[in-house]
Amino acid sequence: MMHIPFISSISIPTRLKRLAACLLASALLLSGAAAEMMTDTGVHMGIISVSSTQVNPLTPVEREFMSVTSLMYEGLMRLDDDYQPQPCLAERYSTSTDGKTWFFYLRDGVSFHDGTALTAYDVAATASEILRLAEEGQGRYQTLKYFVASIEASDSRTVVVRTNRANYGFLFAMTFPVLKASEVQSPNPVGTGAYFLDMFEPGVYMLLSAYTGWWQNLPENRQVLVNFFTTNRELISAYEYSNVDAILTRAITAAQYRSGVSSYNIDYRTTQLETLLMNNHAPELADVQVRQAIRYMIDMDDIVNNVYYGMVTRTDTPLIPGTWTYWNGEHHQEYNKQRAMELLDAAGWDRFTISDAGNEVRIRITDGKQANLHLRFYVYEEQDNSVRVEVANRIADRLLEVGIECSVNTITYKEAAEKLKAGSYDLCLAAYNIDFTPDPGYLLISGNTGNYMRYKSGEMDALIQTRLRGAMDYAEYRQALMEIQNQFWQDCPLVCLYYRNGAILTRRMFTDARDVREPEVLRGIETFRK
Repeated sequence: MMHIPFISSISIPTRLKRLAACLLASALLLSGAAAEMMTDTGVHMGIISVSSTQVNPLTPVEREFMSVTSLMYEGLMRLDDDYQPQPCLAERYSTSTDGKTWFFYLRDGVSFHDGTALTAYDVAATASEILRLAEEGQGRYQTLKYFVASIEASDSRTVVVRTNRANYGFLFAMTFPVLKASEVQSPNPVGTGAYFLDMFEPGVYMLLSAYTGWWQNLPENRQVLVNFFTTNRELISAYEYSNVDAILTRAITAAQYRSGVSSYNIDYRTTQLETLLMNNHAPELADVQVRQAIRYMIDMDDIVNNVYYGMVTRTDTPLIPGTWTYWNGEHHQEYNKQRAMELLDAAGWDRFTISDAGNEVRIRITDGKQANLHLRFYVYEEQDNSVRVEVANRIADRLLEVGIECSVNTITYKEAAEKLKAGSYDLCLAAYNIDFTPDPGYLLISGNTGNYMRYKSGEMDALIQTRLRGAMDYAEYRQALMEIQNQFWQDCPLVCLYYRNGAILTRRMFTDARDVREPEVLRGIETFRK
């Protein structure tokens, strides 16, 4: 019976390394009994990984892989279960009276996995590398460039940051992972987290072991062994046959696995926001009443239950439901054909019957010229989201019920990006990878990079640029977010549909986190007691 031992220190004799590597290379062949033995000292997991050849957290290429490596790295700040920034590597922080300069004071006794002490110079070097990558359009933490004007170490324990935005949202940007200054460009840098990288064979496996020098308590789960799979079918089969204890997946087929006595299905929220973009400059969509009518014709219950099988978190705005950032408005997205018909009538689009079956189209005559309400509807597929075309067709079918014709065209991601950038579309199903900072300005400010809708609103610009980005405390910041979302609902520049969900299928609970989210899907695994 094969058993993978717990390796309790960083320095491991070469002979033992080779022995362990041989054992791990056969991990996919482990029997169910052997996998059960592993749970005594750790967790045996499976994820999809075909592209990751290094673990540097500043330049990740796969989402689930990033969820695993987040166990190795920590930031000055962290986000708690209430989605609020809290000190992590920083013991405390303070700010100047004008809010433009921040001081972060590091904890005593924090060391990297190689035993060297964490210093403020490491933090500054990591931030500088993130900013360098951002200038090249690379890296997961590119938005740091919008917050940080300069960052430096005034001494070994004090980080001084001068900001571009003197506001509360800045603290969210300081959750980036801190690396050792000499290793910021290393493929496998050391971190300060609960686990260190023990062994790594790209495309095969990764072994994380508990770091005995962690500044918190020694992790309860002493190992996290991760096998890599190339397809969701292989991944789910490995779970079904007890080759792994748990898996992370965004496959919709995971919805069929319900929580029971011996197995759990834990939803986690991804950062992927699915939207229906509407070109506000298109003649047919310049009228807010037409855009609102389209919103009323989206049957969310049908899409969520019959296409995604519940593996989404519905949202009416770009902010995250279930958190303090989400609005408390009285309205919510609902299917209402009668209301959509009234809005189209009020917008001057007349009904015109075109067949004996009673099908209608909408026409409008302006200065003697007739226009039809016909929209170019684009959708692109992704490897992990093969149902987006079905969603587009269901939306188009509903719109036809009120006389809005759509030609649904499936194109590549590259083609969609080109059309969005050029504004040569009417409707497009597209996804945004939402940043950790609750600031939707990139999406809603006139002329901003993510504003593919060509939405322009002086009220919205002022709310974000002045109210939100000038707020220095939680209450003021939250109030600004509420007003932004209210304005968003009225103007309806696009329709926010849902955040994609993933699933953790596991035979035993290993976390007590209330808010399970990307990239910290495994948050809590280090302190959870069996």
